[in-house]
Amino acid sequence: MTSSRKPNRRGEGAKLRPEIVAGAAAVLEETGSEDAVTLRAVARKVGIATPSIYGHFDDRDQILLAVIADAFAELDAVLVAATTDVEASDHLAAACAAYLTFATTRPHRYRVMFARHRTGEAGSMNETRPTDELVGAAAFGRLVDAVARHPDTAGGSPLEPAVALWVALHGYISLRDAVPAFPWPPEQAMLDDLIARILRPTTTRESA
Repeated sequence: MTSSRKPNRRGEGAKLRPEIVAGAAAVLEETGSEDAVTLRAVARKVGIATPSIYGHFDDRDQILLAVIADAFAELDAVLVAATTDVEASDHLAAACAAYLTFATTRPHRYRVMFARHRTGEAGSMNETRPTDELVGAAAFGRLVDAVARHPDTAGGSPLEPAVALWVALHGYISLRDAVPAFPWPPEQAMLDDLIARILRPTTTRESA
Protein backbone atom coordinates (compact mmCIF):
# COMPACT_ATOMS: atom_id res chain seq x y z
CA MET A 1 0.00 0.00 0.00
CA THR A 2 1.35 3.42 -0.97
CA SER A 3 1.82 5.90 1.87
CA SER A 4 0.09 9.26 1.62
CA ARG A 5 2.68 11.98 1.43
CA LYS A 6 2.57 15.71 0.83
CA PRO A 7 5.02 16.86 -1.86
CA ASN A 8 7.99 18.87 -0.64
CA ARG A 9 7.81 22.57 -1.31
CA ARG A 10 10.22 24.11 -3.79
CA GLY A 11 13.77 24.00 -2.42
CA GLU A 12 12.98 21.20 0.05
CA GLY A 13 13.94 18.27 -2.16
CA ALA A 14 16.80 17.34 0.18
CA LYS A 15 14.21 16.27 2.76
CA LEU A 16 13.33 13.32 0.55
CA ARG A 17 16.67 11.56 1.04
CA PRO A 18 16.18 10.68 4.74
CA GLU A 19 12.60 9.66 3.96
CA ILE A 20 13.90 7.21 1.36
CA VAL A 21 16.41 5.77 3.82
CA ALA A 22 13.76 5.45 6.53
CA GLY A 23 11.41 3.82 4.05
CA ALA A 24 14.06 1.29 3.05
CA ALA A 25 14.77 0.49 6.71
CA ALA A 26 11.05 -0.03 7.30
CA VAL A 27 10.77 -2.39 4.33
CA LEU A 28 13.77 -4.35 5.62
CA GLU A 29 12.36 -4.73 9.13
CA GLU A 30 8.84 -5.54 7.93
CA THR A 31 9.91 -8.22 5.46
CA GLY A 32 13.09 -9.49 7.08
CA SER A 33 14.64 -9.70 3.64
CA GLU A 34 17.30 -7.53 2.06
CA ASP A 35 16.04 -8.69 -1.35
CA ALA A 36 12.67 -7.07 -0.61
CA VAL A 37 14.31 -3.64 -0.49
CA THR A 38 13.76 -2.76 -4.13
CA LEU A 39 13.45 0.73 -5.56
CA ARG A 40 9.79 0.10 -6.27
CA ALA A 41 9.10 -1.16 -2.74
CA VAL A 42 10.89 1.80 -1.18
CA ALA A 43 9.05 4.26 -3.42
CA ARG A 44 5.75 2.65 -2.47
CA LYS A 45 6.59 2.86 1.24
CA VAL A 46 7.56 6.55 1.00
CA GLY A 47 4.68 7.42 -1.31
CA ILE A 48 6.65 8.70 -4.28
CA ALA A 49 7.24 7.69 -7.89
CA THR A 50 10.18 5.31 -8.34
CA PRO A 51 12.12 7.71 -10.64
CA SER A 52 12.16 10.28 -7.82
CA ILE A 53 14.70 8.11 -6.01
CA TYR A 54 17.35 8.65 -8.69
CA GLY A 55 17.82 12.26 -7.68
CA HIS A 56 19.27 10.96 -4.40
CA PHE A 57 20.56 7.42 -5.01
CA ASP A 58 21.92 5.67 -8.08
CA ASP A 59 20.67 2.21 -7.08
CA ARG A 60 19.40 0.05 -4.23
CA ASP A 61 22.93 -0.74 -3.05
CA GLN A 62 23.49 2.94 -2.26
CA ILE A 63 20.21 3.01 -0.35
CA LEU A 64 21.20 -0.05 1.69
CA LEU A 65 24.58 1.47 2.52
CA ALA A 66 22.76 4.58 3.72
CA VAL A 67 20.48 2.38 5.85
CA ILE A 68 23.60 0.79 7.37
CA ALA A 69 25.22 4.17 8.08
CA ASP A 70 22.02 5.39 9.75
CA ALA A 71 21.79 2.20 11.80
CA PHE A 72 25.33 2.64 13.13
CA ALA A 73 24.54 6.27 13.97
CA GLU A 74 21.41 5.13 15.79
CA LEU A 75 23.42 2.51 17.69
CA ASP A 76 25.84 5.24 18.74
CA ALA A 77 22.95 7.38 20.01
CA VAL A 78 21.51 4.40 21.90
CA LEU A 79 24.84 3.76 23.63
CA VAL A 80 25.20 7.44 24.56
CA ALA A 81 21.70 7.52 26.03
CA ALA A 82 22.28 4.30 27.98
CA THR A 83 25.48 5.55 29.62
CA THR A 84 24.46 9.13 30.35
CA ASP A 85 24.30 9.91 34.08
CA VAL A 86 25.53 6.40 34.91
CA GLU A 87 28.32 5.70 37.39
CA ALA A 88 31.65 5.08 35.66
CA SER A 89 31.83 1.54 37.03
CA ASP A 90 28.40 0.77 35.52
CA HIS A 91 29.07 2.23 32.06
CA LEU A 92 30.20 -1.04 30.53
CA ALA A 93 27.26 -3.11 31.76
CA ALA A 94 24.84 -0.40 30.60
CA ALA A 95 26.50 -0.16 27.18
CA CYS A 96 26.48 -3.95 26.68
CA ALA A 97 22.82 -4.22 27.68
CA ALA A 98 21.91 -1.38 25.31
CA TYR A 99 23.85 -3.05 22.49
CA LEU A 100 21.89 -6.28 22.96
CA THR A 101 18.58 -4.39 23.11
CA PHE A 102 19.43 -2.55 19.90
CA ALA A 103 20.17 -5.82 18.08
CA THR A 104 17.07 -7.52 19.49
CA THR A 105 14.65 -4.74 18.56
CA ARG A 106 16.12 -4.16 15.08
CA PRO A 107 17.12 -7.70 14.10
CA HIS A 108 17.12 -7.36 10.33
CA ARG A 109 18.93 -4.04 10.23
CA TYR A 110 21.49 -5.39 12.69
CA ARG A 111 22.10 -8.44 10.52
CA VAL A 112 22.59 -6.34 7.38
CA MET A 113 24.91 -3.93 9.24
CA PHE A 114 27.49 -6.69 9.53
CA ALA A 115 26.57 -9.17 6.82
CA ARG A 116 26.72 -6.62 4.03
CA HIS A 117 29.05 -3.89 5.27
CA ARG A 118 32.83 -4.04 5.50
CA THR A 119 34.33 -1.48 7.87
CA GLY A 120 37.93 -1.69 6.67
CA GLU A 121 40.96 -3.85 6.09
CA ALA A 122 42.86 -5.66 8.84
CA GLY A 123 45.17 -3.34 10.71
CA SER A 124 42.96 -0.29 10.21
CA MET A 125 42.76 0.37 13.96
CA ASN A 126 45.20 2.66 15.70
CA GLU A 127 46.29 2.24 19.31
CA THR A 128 43.07 3.50 20.87
CA ARG A 129 40.14 3.07 18.49
CA PRO A 130 39.18 2.59 14.83
CA THR A 131 39.86 5.47 12.48
CA ASP A 132 37.08 8.04 12.48
CA GLU A 133 36.38 7.50 8.79
CA LEU A 134 35.07 3.97 9.32
CA VAL A 135 31.32 3.47 9.58
CA GLY A 136 30.58 2.29 13.11
CA ALA A 137 33.73 3.80 14.62
CA ALA A 138 31.76 6.14 16.87
CA ALA A 139 29.63 3.32 18.29
CA PHE A 140 32.67 1.12 18.88
CA GLY A 141 34.40 4.08 20.49
CA ARG A 142 31.62 4.16 23.11
CA LEU A 143 32.46 0.57 24.00
CA VAL A 144 36.17 1.41 24.24
CA ASP A 145 35.36 4.35 26.52
CA ALA A 146 33.13 2.17 28.71
CA VAL A 147 35.90 -0.41 29.08
CA ALA A 148 38.38 2.35 29.96
CA ARG A 149 36.07 3.59 32.73
CA HIS A 150 35.65 0.15 34.27
CA PRO A 151 37.70 -0.32 37.47
CA ASP A 152 38.95 -3.75 36.39
CA THR A 153 40.71 -2.32 33.34
CA ALA A 154 43.34 -1.16 35.85
CA GLY A 155 44.98 1.42 33.62
CA GLY A 156 45.71 -0.99 30.78
CA SER A 157 44.79 -0.41 27.16
CA PRO A 158 41.00 -0.67 26.72
CA LEU A 159 41.18 -1.55 23.02
CA GLU A 160 41.86 -5.29 23.18
CA PRO A 161 39.22 -6.09 25.84
CA ALA A 162 36.74 -3.87 23.96
CA VAL A 163 37.36 -5.86 20.78
CA ALA A 164 36.98 -9.15 22.69
CA LEU A 165 33.74 -7.94 24.23
CA TRP A 166 32.38 -6.79 20.87
CA VAL A 167 33.20 -10.20 19.38
CA ALA A 168 31.45 -11.91 22.30
CA LEU A 169 28.34 -9.73 22.06
CA HIS A 170 28.05 -10.15 18.30
CA GLY A 171 28.65 -13.89 18.56
CA TYR A 172 25.97 -14.24 21.21
CA ILE A 173 23.46 -12.25 19.16
CA SER A 174 24.19 -14.26 16.02
CA LEU A 175 24.05 -17.64 17.77
CA ARG A 176 20.90 -16.77 19.69
CA ASP A 177 19.24 -15.83 16.41
CA ALA A 178 20.47 -18.99 14.67
CA VAL A 179 19.71 -21.42 17.54
CA PRO A 180 16.80 -19.94 19.52
CA ALA A 181 15.92 -23.33 21.09
CA PHE A 182 19.27 -23.52 22.88
CA PRO A 183 18.95 -23.07 26.68
CA TRP A 184 20.65 -19.67 26.76
CA PRO A 185 21.43 -18.32 30.25
CA PRO A 186 19.61 -15.22 31.52
CA GLU A 187 20.89 -12.22 29.60
CA GLN A 188 22.06 -10.15 32.57
CA ALA A 189 23.88 -13.08 34.16
CA MET A 190 25.60 -13.81 30.87
CA LEU A 191 26.66 -10.17 30.44
CA ASP A 192 28.09 -10.05 33.96
CA ASP A 193 30.04 -13.24 33.30
CA LEU A 194 31.36 -12.00 29.94
CA ILE A 195 32.58 -8.74 31.42
CA ALA A 196 34.25 -10.54 34.31
CA ARG A 197 35.96 -13.10 32.08
CA ILE A 198 37.19 -10.57 29.55
CA LEU A 199 38.39 -7.90 31.97
CA ARG A 200 39.61 -10.27 34.68
CA PRO A 201 40.58 -13.47 32.85
CA THR A 202 43.24 -14.57 35.34
CA THR A 203 41.12 -13.96 38.43
CA THR A 204 38.12 -15.67 36.84
CA ARG A 205 40.12 -18.77 35.91
CA GLU A 206 41.61 -19.04 39.38
CA SER A 207 38.21 -18.78 41.07
CA ALA A 208 36.51 -21.22 38.68
